[in-house]
Amino acid sequence: MNKILIKRILEIAYRDGMGHIPSALSILDIVWTLYDKVMTKDDQFILSKGHGCMALYAVLEAKGLLDWSKPLQGHPKRGGAILASTGSLGHGLPMAIGLAMAKKIKGEAGRVFCLIGDGEANEGTTWESALIASHHKLDNLTLIIDQNKSSDRALEMISLDKKFEMFGWKAHEIYGHIIAGLKTAFEIIDTVRPIVWVCETVKGNGVPFMQENSWHNRKLTKEEYELALKQLQ
Repeated sequence: MNKILIKRILEIAYRDGMGHIPSALSILDIVWTLYDKVMTKDDQFILSKGHGCMALYAVLEAKGLLDWSKPLQGHPKRGGAILASTGSLGHGLPMAIGLAMAKKIKGEAGRVFCLIGDGEANEGTTWESALIASHHKLDNLTLIIDQNKSSDRALEMISLDKKFEMFGWKAHEIYGHIIAGLKTAFEIIDTVRPIVWVCETVKGNGVPFMQENSWHNRKLTKEEYELALKQLQ
């Protein structure tokens, strides 16, 4: 299925001149697992890493929840199946915490999932939010970190699992491109605290020539588009 979704992302990226393709490909398996294997009608998802939105668009389209026949914005815009407008890094987790707290206060079923990039761990709001979530014992909150090492160019983020454990979370590391493993992981709930999964991913996963940090927000040329399709076969 994911080769089909990768092909769709490449097709639309080339058609509409969209960038951030590798960032979308690093989270595609995670987003697909959530929507196809884990989340129920009572669950909510926020993609804080907004520049990876093409992964979300492709999955929502495959699920019949979004029309991608016309150009969409380069960051998620709230409406329909998209819960929150994101893009300015560090904002999605605070919103997810608000949703999780609201569920607790109202006694509502369901969990809240939030996906951030490892670069967002440079944001102070990430750690302020981590303290709030552990203080309020938000066991209905699961944070997923896309550790594709994109931020290493500016600031290397290491031992994120240990950092979150120090902030009172249950923390795990996992490889981010095996659907069965991700499904098992994301179904786990801690009864007294929030959970974070630090997912080791490959930026540009599925398209070999994109799997390097020098490719970030470039648009596909005709030659690159054709090469990418060949490498998917």
